[in-house]
Amino acid sequence: MYAFDIASDAPKSKLYANLLSAADALTGGEPDGIANMANISALLWQFLPYLNWAGFYRMVDDELVLGPFQGKAACIRIPLGKGVCGAAAREAKTQRVDDVHAFPGHIACDADSRSELVVPVLRGSAVIAVIDLDSPRPARFDEEDAKGIEALARLLSDRI
Repeated sequence: MYAFDIASDAPKSKLYANLLSAADALTGGEPDGIANMANISALLWQFLPYLNWAGFYRMVDDELVLGPFQGKAACIRIPLGKGVCGAAAREAKTQRVDDVHAFPGHIACDADSRSELVVPVLRGSAVIAVIDLDSPRPARFDEEDAKGIEALARLLSDRI
């Protein structure tokens, strides 16, 4: 059994340091990428406040395919360049969107989502997945959130 003491009201630097440590403990030595994505989705859901979706899209044959997640049922396939996830995958660059309704080509899997953070997971220079976080709050994510999830993506790059 895993029991992590991560206070969601802690300063973000401490929150993400603790989250990274817990993610390392959960995924270290586990070779199954799907299991690792499932546990990380649960960890994100449990400890990051004000989310309505947390999970992964995996790169499969030049498109994103739904991976393990927490939240409402979601879009299964996303073409590269479409929506926030597709933009993150095509550009291999973090996308932090304060108002998803103002994002050109936004894909509304959940009408309650107002802001989104999508971080590509790179293996070498290739995007192998994206970590997708949605919130019902506008401008939920800031630069500290982006840096924290980018550190998580680096940790996971050879574990998923």
